[in-house]
Amino acid sequence: MRESITKRLLNFICNINLTGNAVLVVIIVILFSKDMFSQNVTLSWKIHNIGKIRLVETNTGEFNAVGDGLFNYPGLINCEYPPNSSEEHIADAGLWVGATLDSVNYVSVAEGEGSPKEFFPSDAIWDTIWVVHKNDTVDIPYWNNYIGKADEDFVCRYTDYGPVSLKVSNHHPLGIEVIQISHAWASEPLSDFVVVEYFIISKKYNLQHVYLTSWMNGNVGNNIYSDYALDDITFFQKNEMMQVCLDLPGGVDGQAVSPIGNKIFPPSNNIEDSLKTTFTWYNGRQQGLPSLDNQRYSQISSGTIMEDQISTGDGTKGFVSVGPYKMNIGDTLHFTIAFICGKGKDGLESNAKFVQWLVERNFKIPSPPPSPPLRVKTEDRKVILNWKPRTDDVNPEDFIDPNRTDGILKPFEGYRVYKSTISSSGPWTLLAEYDIADDNVGPNTGLAYEYVDQGLLNNVEYYYTVTSLSKPDITINFPGQESSLTANAKIAVPGTSPANDIGKVAVVPNPYRGDIAYYSYNPPWEKPTGSRHLWMEQDRRIQFINLPVSCEIKIYTLAGDLITTLEHNNIQKGYEDWNLTSSVGQAVSSGLYLFTVHDRVTGNIQVGKFVIIK
Repeated sequence: MRESITKRLLNFICNINLTGNAVLVVIIVILFSKDMFSQNVTLSWKIHNIGKIRLVETNTGEFNAVGDGLFNYPGLINCEYPPNSSEEHIADAGLWVGATLDSVNYVSVAEGEGSPKEFFPSDAIWDTIWVVHKNDTVDIPYWNNYIGKADEDFVCRYTDYGPVSLKVSNHHPLGIEVIQISHAWASEPLSDFVVVEYFIISKKYNLQHVYLTSWMNGNVGNNIYSDYALDDITFFQKNEMMQVCLDLPGGVDGQAVSPIGNKIFPPSNNIEDSLKTTFTWYNGRQQGLPSLDNQRYSQISSGTIMEDQISTGDGTKGFVSVGPYKMNIGDTLHFTIAFICGKGKDGLESNAKFVQWLVERNFKIPSPPPSPPLRVKTEDRKVILNWKPRTDDVNPEDFIDPNRTDGILKPFEGYRVYKSTISSSGPWTLLAEYDIADDNVGPNTGLAYEYVDQGLLNNVEYYYTVTSLSKPDITINFPGQESSLTANAKIAVPGTSPANDIGKVAVVPNPYRGDIAYYSYNPPWEKPTGSRHLWMEQDRRIQFINLPVSCEIKIYTLAGDLITTLEHNNIQKGYEDWNLTSSVGQAVSSGLYLFTVHDRVTGNIQVGKFVIIK
């Protein structure tokens, strides 16, 4: 029974169609089979996508979690940057903690190729990933009155000694609890990185010679190429305390826009002796990867910094480790890392210096105002946007920022209106900017709360978002901030209302031509569904227009054979799409086709025809 439920849950997760651009959240309680674990565990994953990086986080301490069987999130999301580029940067990453306990060396691992997971949350329903926004206060069971530091904070907790961890073969727990908080920002110059804080607490033992390790398997390149990860190198920049994975020029994937940096900030307390830093990379899929605790500990405590990698291939796995520390029961080590991207190596290094400044300020920096309350109305070839705050809405213009240094209490400056024809995560085109007039900031156009986009194609998806802007903080030379482009993105489909009766039903395009790349239109007439980036045969599309509210469409060959039946029931839209496949999933061939439309309200029937040329 447990296996059956588990399979059903996993299949449910695999088949979820994630839409929209708010934080993507999936929380499940998996009942493991007796062959794995006899305990329950609450597993959760979420995606940071508020800025320019799309990064998956889990509450087992693993980032991205590709192919491990526990977190079957849709699509390939391996730290994508820039947005919608299909350029990935990390296959997986996670924390290692090594220590000496009773004169024996042990290492607990969140993620490392060839190593089982050894950190897990409990089975409590609250032991998931908590989402907290900047300056919001949330009572988390293990952190009362937590106040959000970034535009988007993910907070989770896991241990190496729970019932599930104890079932892992050859695992000896160190008795540690980890509270993990990752921070992401919507606006430049903060949107190119994600900062992760680890609060590592000794719960059960006095630990000696503790080493903290950040593992990262960097794969940099465009994932539309199956071997995009085979021409990378990795190296360590000691002055920045940062491991860098870099895509070599050439190869099937060309040159990636951004390297990936893993910058660490060692704890400053409880140092046993002079601090040692270790950097190790591995060449090949398995060569040299430690699998036993004594092997892992020997490597993370060596104090050796390897020379820059010069070989290519699947060899960008590596770690940065610092120590030794000591931890008595109840002690906490605060270990911080950052995943950093940027335009080229220069952009990466510039962002790394900014992260250093940010962490030194304890994240106390100016913020963007809240997103405006966007409302969308559609008409014939027209979309009307309105963001005028109502009484019960959060008003961006009343936003107070306590972290400014220039003395401006309410830093709101204006609004920007954007449009995309591709998706609700962009790419975006700026349509308009409205800001406070006569304050010598921005274009001084004056505020507005409505935008009308006209001359659109009917029955086609468009995407809109409106952001809020703040004034720059000139005291610290910090730019004005902008709320998230994806936080309130809306889909709008202009068109006419459903017809009162049949009689004007038509097919578009007619004829449908297989030699036309409809997916290249702007906006695209055809586009991949789900998380795919490439158009496929099942994405073909013709549309029946001028439909009544409730009707049945039947499609026939010229010989009268029924191909498929489409049901239409919608009081708002008067069209229905067909992907040119039969009721048994077969693609139809070129030819002349007949259709009938039966209006269920009036009982009338219309007959028509259309042509497919492939």
